[in-house]
Amino acid sequence: MLLSAVTALGVFNTVLLTTRERRRDLGMLKSIGMTPRQVVVMTVTSVAGIGLVGGLLGIPLGILAHRTVLDHVSVIAFPASMRDVWHAPQLAGLALAGVVIAALGALVPARQAARLTISQVLHSE
Repeated sequence: MLLSAVTALGVFNTVLLTTRERRRDLGMLKSIGMTPRQVVVMTVTSVAGIGLVGGLLGIPLGILAHRTVLDHVSVIAFPASMRDVWHAPQLAGLALAGVVIAALGALVPARQAARLTISQVLHSE
């Protein structure tokens, strides 16, 4: 849970900075008719996609790192029950957790960006 909270805060920070950098683009999109709901969906979807890719890349790399560490620790002989700890439902849950954490971390900055008026965005430029 602690790792998930830290990850969500990291995503929150990254998305907050990204939406602040893209204020002008969002203002232009809103000026041609994009609704606040569409701004939120666009931002959360883009971050959730990155979370999915991160989960799909991170899971095999984590399994590889686990195997590498266990194979190269020669002081302790690990039994098979400690080596085979990964199961398909857990891996699917981890991939889904990457998407959920990314979407939850992006929700607040996306809503803040959606609340800005066109004049506020262009005035800050």
